[in-house]
Parts: sequence; C-alpha cells; structure tokens
Amino acid sequence: MFELSKLISTVEGSATLAITALVKKLKAEGKDVLSFSAGEPDFPTPSFIKEAAIDAINKNFTYYTPNVGTPDLLAAIVSKFKKDNDLEYTPQEILVSNGAKHSLYNVLMAVCNPGDEVIYQSPYWVSYPEMVKLVQGVSVVIHAGTESGYKITPDQLRSAITPKTKVFIFNSPSNPTGATYTPEEIMALGEVLADKNILILSDEIYEKIIFDGIKHYSIAQYPGLKDKTVVVNGLSKAYSMTGWRIGYAAGPKYIIDEAAKIQSHSTSNACSVSQKAATAALNGPTDDLEMMAKKFEERRNLIMSEMVKIPGVKCPTPGGAFYVFFDVSEYYGRQYNGTAIDSSSDMCTYLLAEVNIGLVPGDAFGNDDCVRMSFACSDANILEGIRRLKAGLANLK
Repeated sequence: MFELSKLISTVEGSATLAITALVKKLKAEGKDVLSFSAGEPDFPTPSFIKEAAIDAINKNFTYYTPNVGTPDLLAAIVSKFKKDNDLEYTPQEILVSNGAKHSLYNVLMAVCNPGDEVIYQSPYWVSYPEMVKLVQGVSVVIHAGTESGYKITPDQLRSAITPKTKVFIFNSPSNPTGATYTPEEIMALGEVLADKNILILSDEIYEKIIFDGIKHYSIAQYPGLKDKTVVVNGLSKAYSMTGWRIGYAAGPKYIIDEAAKIQSHSTSNACSVSQKAATAALNGPTDDLEMMAKKFEERRNLIMSEMVKIPGVKCPTPGGAFYVFFDVSEYYGRQYNGTAIDSSSDMCTYLLAEVNIGLVPGDAFGNDDCVRMSFACSDANILEGIRRLKAGLANLK
C-alpha cells in the first residue's frame, strides 16, 4: 500500500455532496425521505438552452474548444458584465471553466503561495477552507452570527488584515445563509480594501436570485477595485444548469493567464456542448430567470412564515439564494432514546433517522450551532419538511 499525499489527507470531502448521496441511497431503499440538502434549483433548464445544446450535438460541435472558452461564449460573458454590472472586460480577461467552483480554485492556485493568508467569513461555503488548504494558504475566518444577519462589518474586515493577507473571498448572496449585502454595505467593505494590495475574489454565483428589491452590486464596481478583483460567476444557479458545469472568472489578464495555464494542464476546456448552451443562455430571454427568482422569493416567504413558529430556533431572513441557515443550539444537550444531541452533525443524523428529512450540518460551513435547509423544492415539501422538523425537535427531551 502506497503512502498517500499528506496535503490531501487534511482535506475534508464535501458535506453537501455526502448528505445528498446518502439521501438518494435511502430513497432508493424505499425510505420516505425529504431532501433539503442539495444546492441546486428544482426547475428544468429552460427549453431554448436545451435546444441550443441539441443543435450543437447535431452539428457535431463535439471537439476540443480553446482552453479559455469559445469566442462566442467569451463575447456573451463580456456583454453580460457590461449589461448587468456596468463592468467592462475584454475576452482576454475571461476564463471559462467547469463550474464556478473550478473557477475559484483556478484563481486561488494562480495567486497563492504557501503561507499566504486568505480571509473569508463564517458561515462560509464548504469548499473555501478546503481550497485554501489545497493551495497551502492559511485561512483567516471572520465570524458573523445570527445577531448580524450573518454579515461582517468593515471593522471586522479591517482587523483581520495582516501583512500576509493575499486574498479576500467575498460571497453575496451567500451559500449557506442567503445573507445578501446591500450596495451600501458592499461599498463600506470596498472602502477598507481600496488602498490595500489584496486580491478580492468575489463569488457572485447567486447574483440573479436576490429578493426584496435589492439590486446586486459587484464589489468590482467600487472605484479603483476592478483591477484588484476577480469576479466568479456561472450558469448553474440562475439558469438551473448545475449539471452542465459552466462557470467563469473575469479579472486582470495576468491573473487570468495564470489560471488558464493551470486549467490547460488539469481539465482543458469546459464541455463544448455546454458552452454552446451557455452562450444561448446569456444571449437569450430572461423570462425563465425572473420566474425562478420570483418563485424562490415566494418560497422564502413561505418557509420564514413557518420558521418563526418553531420554539428556540433562530433564523435570520435570507435576502437571496435558496437556503435558510438556522440556529438549533437551544436543543443541544437534549436526548432521544438515550442518544445525546450535542452538535449540528448529531442533529442532522437524528432528524434523518427519526423524521426522514435531509439537512446539512452547520459545522461544514463553520458554524456548529446551525443547520442548512434548501428551499429549492415544492411548497408541499417545504411545509411537510417543516412539520417533520417541528416534530423532531419536540421529541428531544
């Protein structure tokens, strides 16, 4: 047996993928399990996008493309940034990758040296700390709890910066909390970074799923920050194209060039057919996007109307994405049939076993007091899931 990589041995697998796989296994065994773990829309990919993919296949667009992406897709991304964010990029400042996750990893690989500090907030998306480990960086985590609506302050950011800080990862709307910074809040963070030699890696994958009339504002729009920012986005969430695996990064050419070099030796280009579909998506009508965002806001309102009825649970209202991230620590120290519930993992294991709902433990996101529940599902499943959650919590003594 060979000795394995010491670095990789420190990396945790994705908790969200593990829970989703377990739920699928239980369903296949005939269990009446409701899954609220997956981070993907439950809507089909819009028909005109699928037709573009079918057309690409029929026209034999099934070969390698340029490593950085097809010219048509690069042009569509440039146009999207100008139209949606008032940001001007050239095609040479764009890299298309196999999902936004791949884009984030490519950029971190391109800029980080061993020992460089990477700042991000907790709760965080599960992959941020593991990516930092993989590039041999050092995570500097700023905690934001329920009392702040899971948002950090400019003072917290300022205090976290040291001479070793290389990157600040920013995610709004957020996975797992749905926390959505207003333009004014983002500007206040931008002011802290304006005179710093720190790369901002802005994860904007939930840009189109935003509620309450808040307008998305990219931190790259802050005066003087565009040249210090790489914006990462993709098609997975807004267009319900999770399985198509198309993400992209936009930023200074010298960084994009290095990220592209990494990609050329790891995966090469993103799927040719998916790139054709993504081009159609970005150039096409937005009716489906608006419908999905409206439905997610309605579901947010529904789930919050039920959450407030659960004793002891604290749940800030998400301003975007399709998750609630709620504090269940009031129930820690209680038991069910002699088994103690002392952590978010204990809680999720118990709720899956006893009331058949699949949630993701908050310790995977840096907050062990909480669990994540996706509302990318039907109203009926939301209501039944909350009913089961209430029953499960009530049974803890």
